[in-house]
Amino acid sequence: MGSVKPNYIKNFADELMKTYQGFFNNDFEHNKEMVSQYTDIKNKGIRNRVAGYITRKVQIRGE
Repeated sequence: MGSVKPNYIKNFADELMKTYQGFFNNDFEHNKEMVSQYTDIKNKGIRNRVAGYITRKVQIRGE
C-alpha cells in the first residue's frame, strides 16, 4: 500500500520531469543521481522521495 505524497514533492517532481524530459527512467538509482545532479537538494530523504515519485510516474506512463 502506498503513501500520499505532499504537494511540494509532486510539484517539484513534475517540474523536473517537464524541464528535463527524457532524462528520467524507471530505475530509482538512476533517477536519484539525476535529481542530485539537476537540483541543489541537500536533504537525502527529500531527494529520495522526489526520485521515488518520478520513478513511479514513469512506470505508470509505461516509458
